[in-house]
Amino acid sequence: MIRWKKWKFLAAVGLLLLLSVACSLPGTRFKGTPEESRKLQITLVLGMRHGDYWKTVYTGAEAAAREYGVNLSFLAPDDEEDVEVQARLVRQALADGADALVLAPNDDTVLADAVKAARAAVPVITIDSGVDLVEVDSHIGTDNYQAGIQAAEEMIRLLEGKPARIGLMGFIQGTPKADLREQGIVETLKRHPEIQLAGKAYCYSEPGLAEELTVSMLNNLGPLDGMIALNSTASVGVAQVLEQEGMGKQVKLVAFDNTMQELELLQAGIIHAAVVQNPFGMGYLGVSHAVRAVNGGKIPANVDTGSRVVRSKDMFSPGNQKMLFPLLK
Repeated sequence: MIRWKKWKFLAAVGLLLLLSVACSLPGTRFKGTPEESRKLQITLVLGMRHGDYWKTVYTGAEAAAREYGVNLSFLAPDDEEDVEVQARLVRQALADGADALVLAPNDDTVLADAVKAARAAVPVITIDSGVDLVEVDSHIGTDNYQAGIQAAEEMIRLLEGKPARIGLMGFIQGTPKADLREQGIVETLKRHPEIQLAGKAYCYSEPGLAEELTVSMLNNLGPLDGMIALNSTASVGVAQVLEQEGMGKQVKLVAFDNTMQELELLQAGIIHAAVVQNPFGMGYLGVSHAVRAVNGGKIPANVDTGSRVVRSKDMFSPGNQKMLFPLLK
């Protein structure tokens, strides 16, 4: 009976989340009405146009825009690999008259010149990932290196000190947040020689490719005791294959993020634990910091929005509910 109530609760939460974010991301960008156009203009440039993670970031930014009474415009490439497109969108934001820029950069080198030009004209706040080559007014996001350590330590706990072989499913090699997560994992595993990192693959945030690569790893790497997946697309792809192959209980899976698909797989025990971030907070603080910067207020140079490990057995605890369902009050 308790389990059925939990499933009904999760279904209700899913419906509320879908209602709140399904239409929250405009197709390309949002322009205000003539009345709104007189307001302060904040432009949000995200990593890509689709995905539950980015929808949650946008929803946080939109909440802050309403609270502060500013006009919010949205721009994003179709895919996270479209770094040149994202650089062009940064330049477009300036040409369109943005008073401040909130940017989730997909690359810290290709975007450097565009960000430098933007910072010379308006306040620039980075969220999610940073741009190390250019100074910005503030950076808000997860400590991705620490999040990688959390993922590795959770895998070590799940394996209970036994000799084991694991695989790593990344998303886009060479991007700052992906590399930092992987670095945190690899360096933590070095202190545990009983655990062998048998292989790595990168799905480029493509669901079908994540599944194909997981099948290939299971077929070619030999028996695996665990998998760590570094974003929501990778996590769902790995989990679905493990479930289809009847290996969901046998292969320990540590995931990243908390999309509705992942929450269902977490409750079912296919995902054993997830490193959960705070994308709503990133979006909200990005816009609120931008407003303060435009108005001459002081803002911190760095804000760590935090991450925590949520396990199947404790996903319904009050503290975890706030992280898993940030759009519900």
